[in-house]
Amino acid sequence: MIDFLKQSYRTFTWFCTFSLKYSIYMKYLLSIFLIHIIVLSVSAQDGSTDSQQARTIFEELDERRNSIETEKSVLTMMITDNRGRTRTRTLHSWIKNSGNDTMTLIVFADPGNVRGTGFLSLNEGGNRTQRLYLPSVGRIQVIGSAERGDRFMGSDFTYEDLGDQDPDEFEFEWLETGETHYTIRATKPDSDQYAFLEFDIIREIYALNTVRYYNSEGEEIKRLEAEEFEKLTDRLWSPRKMTMYDHRENRKTELAWSNREINTVVEDWRFTERGLRRGI
Repeated sequence: MIDFLKQSYRTFTWFCTFSLKYSIYMKYLLSIFLIHIIVLSVSAQDGSTDSQQARTIFEELDERRNSIETEKSVLTMMITDNRGRTRTRTLHSWIKNSGNDTMTLIVFADPGNVRGTGFLSLNEGGNRTQRLYLPSVGRIQVIGSAERGDRFMGSDFTYEDLGDQDPDEFEFEWLETGETHYTIRATKPDSDQYAFLEFDIIREIYALNTVRYYNSEGEEIKRLEAEEFEKLTDRLWSPRKMTMYDHRENRKTELAWSNREINTVVEDWRFTERGLRRGI
């Protein structure tokens, strides 16, 4: 009888110990599970916040760029090929902003073989159209989606590069806040040229400093650098010079601005087919 009681006591003791350990173990697993859920939830919230923060930064940049009503300027384009040979061209530019609509006309002045060639880009009501006028053939060509990746007049800028960078056309991802710059990544779902872009934006003035263009393998294939910023208005700083580098072809195109006139009269007829054909 005594042996039976001892055995029963040992069994009871073992059961209680096992139950206690099992309870502690289950509480441990439960706590790990809860921590995991919290981390995932916070990460999802942070991802959403980061994406929105990146969008807010880019929208501020875009709003400042469109804060002027008009701009007239003269541009010098220098194209340098992979053997170091250069071609220089002079262009005249007219820009007009009205709400969310932007109209841009570019006309070549020199040299003679491109004089009168015009490029008209209209972004009206969210619809973008681009037209190229070639005086040598006397006709206007509509730039379709198949031509958006073509070089603009032999430069390292494509027709897509010349389009407005509308925030609504991008999906944003926050990368980092540097000492002087914000860096964000943007994906443009309808782009056949680039898998994604990375923008370096100057924090103090919300101006675009660098754009890096990547292919689907994650390779940087082009880079745009802006420099020599000048203050055009209380809110807008703009570069006097931009350079597009094509890493695949080892060539570049420089654009330099001069004779800028801000918020002066620019007639609406400029941004019509008549204005495109008329030129300067």
